[in-house]
Amino acid sequence: MITDLLSPPEIEIRQDEKADKDAFIVIMSATVLLFVFHYWGRPDFYVRSGLIDWVASNFGGPLEEHPGVGAYLYWGLTSILLRTLMPAAIIVWIIKDSPRNWGYRIRGTLQHFPVYGLMYLVMLPILIWISSFDSFLTYYPFYDRAAEGGSAFWLYEFGYAFQFVGIEAFFRGFLTFGLARRFGLLGVPLMTVPYVMIHFGKPAPEAFAAIIAGLALGYLALKSKSFVPGIFLHVGVAITMDLLVLWRLEALGNVF
Repeated sequence: MITDLLSPPEIEIRQDEKADKDAFIVIMSATVLLFVFHYWGRPDFYVRSGLIDWVASNFGGPLEEHPGVGAYLYWGLTSILLRTLMPAAIIVWIIKDSPRNWGYRIRGTLQHFPVYGLMYLVMLPILIWISSFDSFLTYYPFYDRAAEGGSAFWLYEFGYAFQFVGIEAFFRGFLTFGLARRFGLLGVPLMTVPYVMIHFGKPAPEAFAAIIAGLALGYLALKSKSFVPGIFLHVGVAITMDLLVLWRLEALGNVF
């Protein structure tokens, strides 16, 4: 497994007019989608726009009892739309290719899951350690009522998890595969630049770790020809951090 991991991924690099055009489409459409998502796809827009009150009054139930949790469900939904479905539509209708060639595949990826599982085990002691930092204790979970447990916690985590589907599809799928088709392995560090930038504002150790994570997950996506295993790793790490913080705040009993 290790020997296979160290061997370069198979990448068909094209250097023609069509390849240049496709790379331009990927870079510019990714820039526009990042812009749209930043201003209209995040939880703060859900609150500013008044959606928080409209959803609470029209849907009731947990969304009325915990109105803020809807912001994270909205976050997950817009991530799926803008980071997963829109790039797939661009691949199909503008670039005219199959999303399977851009990491949108599950078949054949099972053999790569042990590597991702090993990465999680390596990360676990680091997560336990940094969860004691004040910068993490005051930052996670994002939803301030998640510590109450029940529907407040699980609805938040549901939206939070779906947000990572979009992250992996966009960065390790659309950008990584789109750039690698023109620039080879150089596409991985090129993708890592905007990926790290979306972490600005988070605790500094996490933003720095995003450099390593971006390079590793991008490389592994090309090796496995899929971004799907990265979703499970990313979700696992994120939820583990939330649970560790709640444990340190003596609120984990509200969840289980």
